[in-house]
Amino acid sequence: MSLASIALNRFGLGARSGDAPIDDPRGWLLAQFAWYEPRPIGIAAAPTSVDAGARLASFYDQSRTLRLRPAMGSAPVAPSGVALGTPNAVQNPLMDVRREAGRIARADYTTAVGARLTAALNTDAPFVERMVHFWANHFAVSADKLPLIALAGTLEFEAIRPHVLGRFADMLHAVERHPAMLIYLDQAISVGPGSPVGQRVAARGVRSAGLNENLAREILELHTLGARSGYTQADVTEFAKALTGWTVSGLGRNPGTSRSGEAAGRFVFAPDVHEPGDRVIVGQRYPAAGEEQGGAVLARLAQHPATARHLATKLARHFAGDVPPPAMVARLEAAYLASDGDLPTVYRAIMASPEAWDGKAPKFRTPWEWTVASYRALGINQVQPAAAVGLMNQLGQPVWKPGQPSGYDDVSASWAAPDAVMRRVEAAPPLARRASAVDPRRLGDRLFPGALSPGTARALGGAESRAQALALLLVSPEMMRR
Repeated sequence: MSLASIALNRFGLGARSGDAPIDDPRGWLLAQFAWYEPRPIGIAAAPTSVDAGARLASFYDQSRTLRLRPAMGSAPVAPSGVALGTPNAVQNPLMDVRREAGRIARADYTTAVGARLTAALNTDAPFVERMVHFWANHFAVSADKLPLIALAGTLEFEAIRPHVLGRFADMLHAVERHPAMLIYLDQAISVGPGSPVGQRVAARGVRSAGLNENLAREILELHTLGARSGYTQADVTEFAKALTGWTVSGLGRNPGTSRSGEAAGRFVFAPDVHEPGDRVIVGQRYPAAGEEQGGAVLARLAQHPATARHLATKLARHFAGDVPPPAMVARLEAAYLASDGDLPTVYRAIMASPEAWDGKAPKFRTPWEWTVASYRALGINQVQPAAAVGLMNQLGQPVWKPGQPSGYDDVSASWAAPDAVMRRVEAAPPLARRASAVDPRRLGDRLFPGALSPGTARALGGAESRAQALALLLVSPEMMRR
């Protein structure tokens, strides 16, 4: 595989049919730092976390009102625009409110997926865009329940994209304070047992509120140090206490989360649920400091050698094969520590690693990567958002729905099974028909300069039609791997 083909496909998102040939692959990658657009038009126009938060807060308010109504002796109320007693009147207004909230959240999700795909198809900085997708999967949330359906995309747009060319510590702080993460890992309802609210709750004998350790555990295990890096259960518990009070305005169930003049869907600190006292976490003492105690822990974790090793291992796996080369891991780890987590410095270390330029194409494209590469190859720069959602569901990688905080797997075995490949074979012909006027052989040489195999060239030449040849190109070994 040529260096140009590796730059386009392993580092980038796949070539676009109209792009000029790459003469200097490494220079082309480095230049993208200046070309990257954090807020392209579609993403700038997409609903924000505050937009989603306002709608969710309205839904919660309506739900509370409707739940209280029977106790207040009020008569049933039909949804807006439907008169009670008519055939279409809804006898359960609460269910109608929930359905409408779900419809709006799904519309926001679909818009966000479309904006993400449009950015990937049109970007002049595909390497940086790839890194956005990498970090969004590293800091994964899953849009499986109502609040996350509307909020999942905003985490990527608001906390990942602005920091992808900055310091890891800044990205970490932005992610862990984002409402999507706080709600997904139940931090928004965590209550310190020794806090004023925790003591009042304990005095009443109520067990519905208490300390939640989900966010603290996933920060340590997934976001920073990594599993089996030496932290203990006591560290998790103490970190969870340090994070108490970190919640979301208008959406958390804790007192203090709704503030006068504070828009719903924003990070807020609720001091009445924060656990007082000093904390010792991973051998470091953190004095009592309210909101800043949790922030101090994050800052230290971002600088920890175990974090550097964990991130270097994941990055080496992404660019140099399912078994990360130890020498490359060490090189990236050193770059991270020497630069205080400056991500462009780490990216340059990736580009300087010979293991990342190995011509054996060690990575099998995920469904998302294959979809983006296919559309870019065919010169398609706009896709209906609903069609994008449907295609990703069909291919087995729904956007922002990994179903687990660890995100989607980044190993070939998870995506190269026969049934997964067959889904791509079925999806390829409809895609190819959208660009059947393209010359497949010429396109193959442009997509994989110096790397199109004789077998693939013969298959393209023997196809019965251009559309069939394009479909074959989309499922060729070259397109399946990067």
